[in-house]
Amino acid sequence: MPIPLFNSIASWLLKKRYHQIELFLKYPLDVQKELLLQLINFAAHTQLGKQYGFSSIRSYETFRERVPISSYEELAPTIERTRRGEQNIFWPSHIKWFAKSSGTTNAKSKFIPVSSEALEDCHYKSGKDLLCLYLNNNENSQLFTGKSLRLGGSKELYEDNGSFFGDLSAILIDNMPLWAEYSSTPSNKVSLMSEWESKLEAIIEESIRENVTSLAGVPSWMLVLLNNVMERTGKNHLFEVWENLEVYFHGGVSFAPYREQYKKLLPRKRFNYYETYNASEGFFGIQDRNNSEDLLLMLDYGIFYEFIPMDVYGKEGAQAIPLWEVKTGINYAIIITTNAGLWRYKIGDTVRFTSLDPFRIRITGRTKHHINAFGEELIIENTEEALKQVCKKTGAEIKEYTAAPIFMQGNDKGAHEWMIEFRHPPENLGYFTEFLDNALKALNSDYEAKRYNNITLRMPEVHIARKDLFYDWLKLKNKLGGQHKIPRLSNDRGYLEELLKMN
Repeated sequence: MPIPLFNSIASWLLKKRYHQIELFLKYPLDVQKELLLQLINFAAHTQLGKQYGFSSIRSYETFRERVPISSYEELAPTIERTRRGEQNIFWPSHIKWFAKSSGTTNAKSKFIPVSSEALEDCHYKSGKDLLCLYLNNNENSQLFTGKSLRLGGSKELYEDNGSFFGDLSAILIDNMPLWAEYSSTPSNKVSLMSEWESKLEAIIEESIRENVTSLAGVPSWMLVLLNNVMERTGKNHLFEVWENLEVYFHGGVSFAPYREQYKKLLPRKRFNYYETYNASEGFFGIQDRNNSEDLLLMLDYGIFYEFIPMDVYGKEGAQAIPLWEVKTGINYAIIITTNAGLWRYKIGDTVRFTSLDPFRIRITGRTKHHINAFGEELIIENTEEALKQVCKKTGAEIKEYTAAPIFMQGNDKGAHEWMIEFRHPPENLGYFTEFLDNALKALNSDYEAKRYNNITLRMPEVHIARKDLFYDWLKLKNKLGGQHKIPRLSNDRGYLEELLKMN
């Protein structure tokens, strides 16, 4: 089939889905209520369904009363039974795929169940919707005249007693429809390579010969790949390598610290950036407008949403609320019920609603990734914005960072200690630190109150990390590439102490 014709047909098919998206935009609460009852009815005869009397549940209120909110640690024993071959425990269809995920907070691996329903109705549907929304906003797109350069965390899949586990991206690639492989680079063989540094070379070798029209991957690792492409080719910017490049689909970590570096690599005003919000547990949000920082909450992927305000999260009696009770401007922890049998599951992410019609969100951080050692409630959204402002004022460029508390000892006040790896360091670190402190005060009133007259917190301490410190730290932990992330904030000093020793 001629490429222009393929581009036209693919664009037409994807745009047709927009009418279904309009349905949940128009009737969001009806869609969510109906979805919950469908999930409950479908799982009524599972062991969990019988335990909680799913067959007699007719409303959200009854569901909330009967089914407890759970963490991975609480679900792990039943997930392990399914991995060993026992079925119909928490989901009726046969589950043989498990996404292995350790995140950044725990060295112990998690095995997230991935059902056939989750693959089709969530993960693959979301990929098509991402393209649909992008094409709907960019009528003249030539996306399918070339290929998408995808950078996943894919390693090989492992079999264990009839079940398979590996990175989610490896599971998706293994089940990927032919049209998706046809329109992507590198090949599946290269995508599934496990050793990051040799994989990087192989991706460059394959992709620089292709007509790449889009990029897809985690910003931190994609930046490593693209900088290597520039070194290999000796070009001034990426459009000299791929002249038809038009969009970068990104997710996994905040884009804010990397935005200016991407602009230098991609110096074209009409180039688009589209953010996604996905995890091993499901796909949740897609940027639905050009030049926006808000994500449309996708409501028909087999995921029912609940939210716990962060000011009561973790406290006894804290109650989750459904979508129809949320408000804008409040930081919420997300609770999900999914079509892979995760019932009222604490995913560990926090979001803030920016709009209720339609429901749009911004990711604000992780329930475990914040600093609240002194009541300052510092979240990732605060630090990303503060660093963005400080870099603009000082001309600095940040590659990676993490921060942790310095705890009070005797009469010594507490503080926040930062390890920052700069691509371009500030001329004056003291000036940078003062700006950072002032930006955080302006963004977070709790931090400002604790810093007032050094009452609880003194001025932050900032260390300049040596070149590739964070890369070497991840390499030491066998966490190079793809989906692995630097823990930005921590309430204890574990990560920071390791980095200080390596610095």
